[in-house]
Amino acid sequence: MNTQLNEETVDGKQQTETESPSHAVQQSPQQSSVCRYLLSICLFLTIFLAGFSADLLTKNWAFQTLGMPGMHKFDTEPELKGVYWIWQDVFGFQTSLNSGALFGFLGGQTTILVTFSLTFLFGIAVYFLLWAWRSWLFTVVLGMIMAGICGNLYDRLGWHGLVYPEGYPLEIAGQPIYAVRDWILCMIGTFPWPNFNIADSLLVCSVILLLLFGFKEEKLEGLP
Repeated sequence: MNTQLNEETVDGKQQTETESPSHAVQQSPQQSSVCRYLLSICLFLTIFLAGFSADLLTKNWAFQTLGMPGMHKFDTEPELKGVYWIWQDVFGFQTSLNSGALFGFLGGQTTILVTFSLTFLFGIAVYFLLWAWRSWLFTVVLGMIMAGICGNLYDRLGWHGLVYPEGYPLEIAGQPIYAVRDWILCMIGTFPWPNFNIADSLLVCSVILLLLFGFKEEKLEGLP
């Protein structure tokens, strides 16, 4: 009788021991998912803060060093005033102000552009937190896009604190500037490509990343 009880006890312990690992395995996917979620958020915020900071710092440096558009400290050529060449006639720095979007589209329509920017930012945040965090590629790309949008939105709201100086063409002295600060100049032959900044570069590079690697990304469960 005792022998039978001992055997049943041993069998019970073995059964419990074999069930424990199985129970642990069932919990690990949830723990892994939480860790992945937190890591994705950290990566997203790191890229966003790095890109946003780099954009604002370089804009401040360019305008303090080169001066306002049309009132440059460097005057090299009549048609390209204020260019500080890094590679002569190919690549350099030149300040300019853009009150519109890409290539000056919707110039002066600050309210519309700010509304679009805020709408996109809200959509990006929701999309990332609900679905896109599962993909490292989308985490990086959305972080770059948010940094680019916020960098230019900062300027459109006039938070850079710039005002039009005395004698600035067609503007009232002391009036706040609600325009994006651009400072990078690239030449295509003899044609100057519209000036841009780090925020613009982040937006363009994010699209390039999607075009190059997006098709390789596996379809994520629950990702629209």
